[in-house]
Amino acid sequence: MQSPKKSQLYTRTGDKGESSLYNGERRVKTDRIFEALGAVDELNSSIGIAHHYCKKSANGLEEQLIELIYGQNQIQCNLQDIGSNIATPRNDASESQLRNTLFDEGHIDKLEGWIDSLDSQLPPLRNFILPSGGESSIFLHQARSICRRAERTTIPVVEANDADESVLKYLNRLSDYLFAAARFAAKHEHLEENLYKKAKSGREATVQTRVL
Repeated sequence: MQSPKKSQLYTRTGDKGESSLYNGERRVKTDRIFEALGAVDELNSSIGIAHHYCKKSANGLEEQLIELIYGQNQIQCNLQDIGSNIATPRNDASESQLRNTLFDEGHIDKLEGWIDSLDSQLPPLRNFILPSGGESSIFLHQARSICRRAERTTIPVVEANDADESVLKYLNRLSDYLFAAARFAAKHEHLEENLYKKAKSGREATVQTRVL
């Protein structure tokens, strides 16, 4: 029996704890750039999970939240572009590499428009909200918390001029979008949001619920 052709999935070049950036530079995998890339990759996967649950909703969430679903598709593509930007140190790349990996600030404007649209359909916030509101909402909340970590790991990369500031702005705005999206999903599915209520002296904190 003929041996299968070697897969291109593995190269063995990273077996000693190093990997290559887009400009060809080799760095250890614990470098701040790879920390940020890993967090953004995890964020993208978490949005994929949230997207799946929004689409599988039995009450028409996919059809009635076209903007939300479309937005998630676009966001996943944008996160791939953010990864390319982070993997291309801005102070040590060719003009063509910089041009090919430039992250357009117009994506931030689009996010803000989606946030405005979703938030205008939600009741005002008067309490802290606990991750809740059904599967779609909970997974969007999880993506939001991962987004915050991706933002934190990207800060030192931007400060070192290894990535564009627009990347950081986008991640900051994306966490706001995911928060609004989580609340909107709960509202659409008529599921309860858990609200935090601070404990009074000598009493435990309690959780209140509210259907959006």
